[in-house]
Amino acid sequence: MTATPILSPRMSGIKASPASVLRRRARELRAAGRDIIELSSGNLDFPTPDHVIAAVHQAALRGETRYTDVDGTPELKRAVQAALLRDHHLDYRPDEIVITNGSTQALFNALLATLAPEDEVIVPAPYWAPYLDQVQLAGAMPVIVPCAQSNGFKLRAEDLRATISARTRWIVMNNPVNPSGAIYSAEDLADIAAVLLQHPDLWVLADGLYEHIVFNGRPAPTLAQIEPRLKPRTLTVSGLAKSYAMMGWRIGYAAGPSALIREMITIQSQTTSGASSISQAAAVAALDGAQGALAERAAILRARRDRFADLVNGCRGLSCTPPEGTFYLLVSCAGVIGTRAPDGKVISTDRNFAAYLLEQADLVVFPGEDLGLSPYIRLSFANPSSTIEEAGRRLKRACEALQ
Repeated sequence: MTATPILSPRMSGIKASPASVLRRRARELRAAGRDIIELSSGNLDFPTPDHVIAAVHQAALRGETRYTDVDGTPELKRAVQAALLRDHHLDYRPDEIVITNGSTQALFNALLATLAPEDEVIVPAPYWAPYLDQVQLAGAMPVIVPCAQSNGFKLRAEDLRATISARTRWIVMNNPVNPSGAIYSAEDLADIAAVLLQHPDLWVLADGLYEHIVFNGRPAPTLAQIEPRLKPRTLTVSGLAKSYAMMGWRIGYAAGPSALIREMITIQSQTTSGASSISQAAAVAALDGAQGALAERAAILRARRDRFADLVNGCRGLSCTPPEGTFYLLVSCAGVIGTRAPDGKVISTDRNFAAYLLEQADLVVFPGEDLGLSPYIRLSFANPSSTIEEAGRRLKRACEALQ
């Protein structure tokens, strides 16, 4: 007999990360012999830089394979200090920085350390799905603010002002935005900052994981950089996964007021403890090394973006605008809603369309329903050009088969 665990009430409504579910489904289908193209993942196809691999090898040979301090090695904290100063003109002391097992943990540690029941966290939509579940796991309530395509999927100051309540504790500001690829300019953030300055108890969770994957020459600033008066209540979060193609190394970091960082370290000490020692050595090499590859890889991704956008816009019923950053296309599929698949099934939602593409075209895509925006799908162009071309052909055939 198999026992059924008694679950905590906090698990009500909590789901596994949609991205992890899609990755697992893609692996299962490949194992079954299907030729699956995965367009849902945040995995870049670039290798981790050679000098980073070499640095890790040397660190392992030196015996740097033991536990580190929970909050990170002094070497990596210095590298993060230098990177934040170089990239955002933000100056933090070592006790204002924590190294985490990926940026996801930094976000969750901060929310868990600060939220109480009935607290609210403002999350602009479209959004990265785990923001909502992390807030709920911490016992609080996400408050979703739709951001119209007419405003570039960006939060307007007047919408923020209308959403803030006496229970609002945080606002999540993701820049560049996953999934839309929108970039908040300095002017955009100044308008947001003007509202936040009127609410001294409202904190800012600034997620900049895609900060170096930007196109059109527009940087992705962070709020504490634009408005120094917000720095004492801003947690700036980033990581090595996207910019340096170090997804599996699992290194993130957060910088903010020492009182908050101290509580985040306490939580980490009782959960995962410190990040991998050799992964931290890798991160030092990445942050301290030459940064020229960042722009080179962004240029490659821009070319892929342009080609994939052309292919998608050539598909009946689909449309997209090339994003300013990240490596995702946010594609409207409004034109296929209400159509019928060859097997007679009606495509009534973007989730239906995603399921149709999986079964009929061997394409794994991210439904917009999980991102707070329907009817849309998210497609990754962090794939080789040959894969993008084949994905475009499959999309076109699948759309033409709809009636």
